[in-house]
Amino acid sequence: TIASADMDLNQLEAFLTAQTKKQGGITSDQAAVIAKFWKNHRIKIHESLINQSRWDNVLKNMNWRVDLKSQSRHIDQINTPVAIVEMELGKNGQESEFLCLEFDEAKVNQMLKKLSEIEESITLL
Repeated sequence: TIASADMDLNQLEAFLTAQTKKQGGITSDQAAVIAKFWKNHRIKIHESLINQSRWDNVLKNMNWRVDLKSQSRHIDQINTPVAIVEMELGKNGQESEFLCLEFDEAKVNQMLKKLSEIEESITLL
């Protein structure tokens, strides 16, 4: 419970106090040991839980640039700007995969709209 909630020190103290007052709960000595352990290892435990909950690759790096098309099947697309996005995907300790995407102005606007919707959803949560 402590790790999944990523409790800060105030939350931890309140939680452990409640556990000591519970019928069949922990002793105050046990609460002190748990609190000391959590204070010393909180970051490691949290990172371990995050790594265990991932089942797929993660975004390790991303680069982008804007180019002008110099060649195209259609003459009206020459000298139009395109965004090139390069992403490095993988898990720690494993070889990375690289993904390269090309967006025209309409696709960039669509992507920005979708990212804005994601941001709004996260903010609501």
